[in-house]
Amino acid sequence: MPINMPIRFGYIPYPLWRRKMPALLATLIRPLLRKHYPLTADTHPPTTPAQMAQFMARWELLNGAVDAAQQHIESQALTVETVADNTDSSREPHGLIRLPAQWETMDSVLLSWPVMYPPLWALHAQMVAAIVPVAGVVITAPHPMWARGIDCYLAQHGIATNDRVRYLHLPTDDIWIRDYGPFVGYDEAGQRAVVYTRYDPLPAYPQQQDDAMPRRWAAHEDLPARYLDLHTEGGNLWTDGAGTFIMSEQIFRSNPQLTHDRLLEMLHEVFAFEKLILLPRLKMEETGHIDLLIKLADAETVLVSAPSSRFNGDNLRNAADRLRRETNAHGQSYRVIELPTPPFYFNWTYKIWRSYTNALTVNERVLVPVFGIATDDDALDIYREALPAYEICPIDCRIGANGGGAVHCMTKEIPSQI
Repeated sequence: MPINMPIRFGYIPYPLWRRKMPALLATLIRPLLRKHYPLTADTHPPTTPAQMAQFMARWELLNGAVDAAQQHIESQALTVETVADNTDSSREPHGLIRLPAQWETMDSVLLSWPVMYPPLWALHAQMVAAIVPVAGVVITAPHPMWARGIDCYLAQHGIATNDRVRYLHLPTDDIWIRDYGPFVGYDEAGQRAVVYTRYDPLPAYPQQQDDAMPRRWAAHEDLPARYLDLHTEGGNLWTDGAGTFIMSEQIFRSNPQLTHDRLLEMLHEVFAFEKLILLPRLKMEETGHIDLLIKLADAETVLVSAPSSRFNGDNLRNAADRLRRETNAHGQSYRVIELPTPPFYFNWTYKIWRSYTNALTVNERVLVPVFGIATDDDALDIYREALPAYEICPIDCRIGANGGGAVHCMTKEIPSQI
């Protein structure tokens, strides 16, 4: 099907087999889902090197023979850390927590490996390859044998991890770790600390493991943690690390009882910041997250999606105009730079908004999503001009975008210890 068609029937990176639905419908669609998703592995994952190699062969994840993959997996001297179940951090942070900007020094980046979505293994491998030269990567997987398969996959695809990849046996419900993962910042003692919120945006899907992930991770890393009783996700917050927060008005949809004053009060009880800027959410887009609308490139530069969309032109124009009138917490005006806005489409019945703002900055690199369309080169050129001191790394997100997100949605940066 041509790339610009408004209706497509592509791969869906969502656990459709877990979705709540009438029993008859579930019975009818399960044979179809088995053709595209490794359903058996969800409840009975590979537990031996032979099973892991066979899984990879079945789902076309091998670059060589099954026997060679099995031998590689068997011979690995790989450490897989098991994160304890139902464990919370026993320590409270000291005072308020400052969330750093993405352009500050990062220790590592968290990824939840898409074990149940074989077509996305290549996307996550691209991100690992782009990150490991400048930062560590922490990969979560629902069983230790998955980690061995992932390590084999990276090796077979020529990705040198240089001992910069850690593997955690930490089950999650899905890959969107930006949204359910930990907010990691610095408390008033200068130590790293975690904030976690209530994660439950998809009532039709299981989310308990995602909701528990940041607490369990904080305890495993022996970091103090604090709960913020808001329904919100990491994709709906940008910060410059110097007093400014930017969110979309989705926060009020997720918390309908919330007033503006109460939102500020709750945020100030946990975070060290001075100013909150609220922008309109996109229409006909499921998440409402700010990272599909803008990217904070530095304290005075904001990259925004251009108002070329027929459906969201007014909201995008409104957001850009507000930012041009706004200042950050230090009174500095913003330089607003427009990025192309890829055309909207439906994948089956799911509304897909692609955005070049859904990018990750990590230690002088920027991982920018590309979609195999004509505006990719324009977007990369704009990034290079806006951030000349950074290396711009394109990441192919054509399949990942069908889940409603891209690079930023699938990553979570962890700042370095001071």
